[in-house]
Amino acid sequence: MSNSIFSGSKISLSEMLAARELRVKTQRELLSADTEEVLLSATMNIPGPVKYSETFSQVFQRVMEAIEEAVNDVTPLVNLFREEPTGIEYYLLVPLAKEELKHRMVEIEENHDYGRLVDLDVLSMDGEEIQAIGRAELNLLPRKCFVCDANAKICGRSRRHTIEEIQTKIVEIVEKGKVCLLYTSPSPRDCS
Repeated sequence: MSNSIFSGSKISLSEMLAARELRVKTQRELLSADTEEVLLSATMNIPGPVKYSETFSQVFQRVMEAIEEAVNDVTPLVNLFREEPTGIEYYLLVPLAKEELKHRMVEIEENHDYGRLVDLDVLSMDGEEIQAIGRAELNLLPRKCFVCDANAKICGRSRRHTIEEIQTKIVEIVEKGKVCLLYTSPSPRDCS
């Protein structure tokens, strides 16, 4: 396995929990700015104690380019990017229907070379509560597991795969994406 991909600092559980709390606070603040807009909350999907590295930053930048291309027909109200030891976060508050934005983000998750490595959550306000729109609401299939292509949530909850198995697959995805960059435009798509 490539050591450079997982060369960042190891994050403790308390640091991750604090980062999640801050992420929810940020989401609430951004959605409160305009409750008619929807929020894209993008993060890396990297199990294990290392959540940030230079390679992850480069991968995320490529996905951000695809996101911005996917919503280039609207003007975002807010565009916020953070790189922290606990991971990379990107927020985009846009004037789109939540279903439309979710369809566009699922397209990236499913077809971009690095789409499996990110979570592109579409959020809106329902009264005082933040609501995430799920794939099931749009009659779409659930996300597939990195390792076995089964339902990712089921594999994650049951801890079917070891961190090492998942990290090996992440390295494969990153390396394949680098090869694809040599043969495709600045916004790479699946080149399998």
